[in-house]
Amino acid sequence: MLLSLPTVLVLKMAAGLLADRLFGEVRRFHPLVGFGRWARAVEATVRRLFGEQRVAGVLAWALAVLPWAALAPWLRGLHPLAHWPVDIVLLYFALGGQSLAEHAEAIAVPLDAGDLDEARRRVGWIVSRDTRALDAEGVARAGTESVLENGNDAVFGALFWFLLGGGVGVLLFRLANTLDAMWGYRTPRYLHFGWAAARIDDLLNAAPARLTALTYALLGNTRRALACWRAQAPAWDSPNAGPVMAAGAGAIGVALGGAAIYHGKLEQRPPLGEGPPPDARAIRAAVALVRRGVLLWWLVAAAVALAFPLVFPLAGPFHA
Repeated sequence: MLLSLPTVLVLKMAAGLLADRLFGEVRRFHPLVGFGRWARAVEATVRRLFGEQRVAGVLAWALAVLPWAALAPWLRGLHPLAHWPVDIVLLYFALGGQSLAEHAEAIAVPLDAGDLDEARRRVGWIVSRDTRALDAEGVARAGTESVLENGNDAVFGALFWFLLGGGVGVLLFRLANTLDAMWGYRTPRYLHFGWAAARIDDLLNAAPARLTALTYALLGNTRRALACWRAQAPAWDSPNAGPVMAAGAGAIGVALGGAAIYHGKLEQRPPLGEGPPPDARAIRAAVALVRRGVLLWWLVAAAVALAFPLVFPLAGPFHA
């Protein structure tokens, strides 16, 4: 039976989400770990030959990402049905929803038990701030913020680009996001070299971040989430993290933001959300918000797929 393109994408999306939920993150030989090694080798070579200015960073980004982005269409073309496994596997590798939930629970459990040292250690696995001196509230704040922000980076952003561009789209997004995590810092080493990685990730995340913020608002305290988004997001340096975390914090009703130490420097960050200080329950509430959002996105995508043949009866079936 020939299927419409939206139906094919929705079925692949369901398979990728199911694989992520059942298997979680690949424990050994994860492709993104291999990509990280490749990116470090590219960085070292480009820095040696061309220095560390912006143009060198643009070249390094292209050399790191584009060969792999070109490989995906080639793999899809190996067989008329190859697009099915290629796209599903690429989406599975790009998604990090189950891994995010597992990391979050690994923080919440010792936090509930009063084991602050273990909670600090666990939250240090998923945030870039210094966690060694955090109190229980600081650990909960870091964990909740990370879940909300990574809900966009590791889940909704991947789903958005998959629905827009299939396996190639989600691969490009995930590699760009990985390079931003590696190079997109305003430190002396990456201030110029990492400019392209940060700007490209901002561009690719602009639409997904706002859809993520809207998702959080719709599935939580909508009025408070929208108010926090409108009032607090503009104060954040990141044009995409601001809406996501402000809306998410407002949706679950906690106060986030505030002081944090990054790369040895204390940063006074604007407030996020509204409500009591976070605790382990806030971390779990953020995970539940992301999971409800995933279900909502799939239901909306499925509804669009069902309506597509009725709205566009001449569109025809899908051909790889």
